Amino acid sequence: MLVPMPPLAYSERDRDEEMGAMLKGKFDKSKLPSRHVTEGPARAPHRSYYYAMGLGEDEIHQPFVGVATCWNEAAPCNIALSRQAQAVKLGVKSASGTPREFTTITVTDGIAMGHEGMRSSLASREAIADTVELTMRGHCYDALVGLAGCDKSLPGMMMAMVRLNVPSVFIYGGSILPGKVPAGSNVPEDFASRDLTVQDMFEAVGRHQNGTLSDEALAVLERVACPSAGACGGQFTANTMACVSEAIGLALFNSSGAPAPYESRDQYATASGEAVMNLLEKNIRARDVVTRESLENAARVVACTGGSTNAGLHLPAIAHEAGIDFDLFDVCEIFRDTPYFVDLKPGGQYVAKDLYDAGGIPVVMKELRRAGLIHEHCMTASGRTIGEELDRIDREVDGRVIHPVDAPLSKTGGVVGLKGNLAPEGGIVKVAGIAAEDQVFTGPARVFECEEDAFAAVKAREYKEGEVLVIRNEGPAGGPGMREMLATTAALSGQGMGKKVALITDGRFSGATRGFCVGHVGPEAAQGGPIALIKDGDTITIDAIKGELSVALPDEELALRKQAWPGPRETEYASGALWKFAQLVGSTVKGAVTHPGAKAEKHVYMDQ
Repeated sequence: MLVPMPPLAYSERDRDEEMGAMLKGKFDKSKLPSRHVTEGPARAPHRSYYYAMGLGEDEIHQPFVGVATCWNEAAPCNIALSRQAQAVKLGVKSASGTPREFTTITVTDGIAMGHEGMRSSLASREAIADTVELTMRGHCYDALVGLAGCDKSLPGMMMAMVRLNVPSVFIYGGSILPGKVPAGSNVPEDFASRDLTVQDMFEAVGRHQNGTLSDEALAVLERVACPSAGACGGQFTANTMACVSEAIGLALFNSSGAPAPYESRDQYATASGEAVMNLLEKNIRARDVVTRESLENAARVVACTGGSTNAGLHLPAIAHEAGIDFDLFDVCEIFRDTPYFVDLKPGGQYVAKDLYDAGGIPVVMKELRRAGLIHEHCMTASGRTIGEELDRIDREVDGRVIHPVDAPLSKTGGVVGLKGNLAPEGGIVKVAGIAAEDQVFTGPARVFECEEDAFAAVKAREYKEGEVLVIRNEGPAGGPGMREMLATTAALSGQGMGKKVALITDGRFSGATRGFCVGHVGPEAAQGGPIALIKDGDTITIDAIKGELSVALPDEELALRKQAWPGPRETEYASGALWKFAQLVGSTVKGAVTHPGAKAEKHVYMDQ
């Protein structure tokens, strides 16, 4: 699908400016990691392997650039990544580098959702970061271009870049195109009249369960909701983290916007390959880009676009790789005073393609700068600062998808942090699209020990209007794996109960979740947090206006219940990757990470 790029596309002028500064002759590898596998008589055996793969002498003695993709056939999010990787390699080669392509895993949340497979999702973020790190270290690559398309693969790839601290450029695989119901289909008008995403399919299941959607209509919807390659089209976790990649500086401006089927994405991929060689020439590394200020820029963009609550998990994890203290409360503080002015699903009307057509993240950041909410001095993947990049943007807000920052959809960000006697380590709720009068909820608890129990109760309508549904034992360690609850929340929405009940969990919610749903409640139940002590009928208050999550119990009663607590619920995962993850994973408030981070490192890979 060949589609012309809009005015914000990466231009030939950009490429020529960067290429002009690059070294075209022999590159001095005396301080690069790849010297350990290519230089000197002792490395003749190593060079023999490269000759075996068709490299020539010049290519062997050029810098080696890892081109890492999460390509697989698991889901449409990943299927276009291999094509784009070839374009990246062309860019690296044109700038006198030698690309070395490799792949890693992906667990795709849309397919893992609603069953035991979802336990693998968060653990896959760590596996992606670990395997990219190990491949880079094992083969002594000098720089990294990472391509990813799915919820956990984006932060996992960015974590690896920061952990290794090599010159790095991230590129998103692109979003899926919106679905459309064919004319004349026997489908309810509210589905037939709008752009469809996978969110609509999960909510359609709820409608089907309550008898308001026929088998025939469900069959039509499932065939048209996801019409192309690419990641879920709303401002769900994948697109949220794609926006983060630009805002944090690891991706070229506007590279995250074009849908996956557009062949114009390949031009961004080629430009990313060229850009990483420019960074290598200038010795601009991932931790020169990812700083406290750039993390704040990223959190601003999440807030103003009504992005996924999962950013409150992934931004602290990326910060951890750089040795920066930036936890859930820091993220939520930025959310609190950032206006929400980009109208995207699930809380709003539009999809990722619409944002791209309206000018993308560069125009969003230009509006944030107008309000004094952006750190302009932060470095980007182009080798220019955020401010320098924004000076090049001549497009303005369209007033439809991107509203003026001084006329926002709401005065505070689309995500709110909560704290109280039920969540001493915090919780997080998405309020984008929820009216202020609906942002306070008090009701009796109905407790479920796992997601399956809650979904079964929702399916059977075994709950009451006004209740707070509590799903526990779904945290990072207790799940294990901190599953997302989209199947349950979508079923509630499909039953028309999204505003009539609330839900809290020590697990997570999908970026596609809507309704008054609180995730990341910490400490989790497996750690004896207060959520483990709640009983049916306890009165819970969620107040997104004040930022409070509390249960109407005195401290003395909570202490007595803690003494009587029998300990963590035993899981069936007594070996394997999920057991290993549960042993290592830390608290949600700090990103659910599995190693000590940059503060504990004794050497930096790039300086070996």
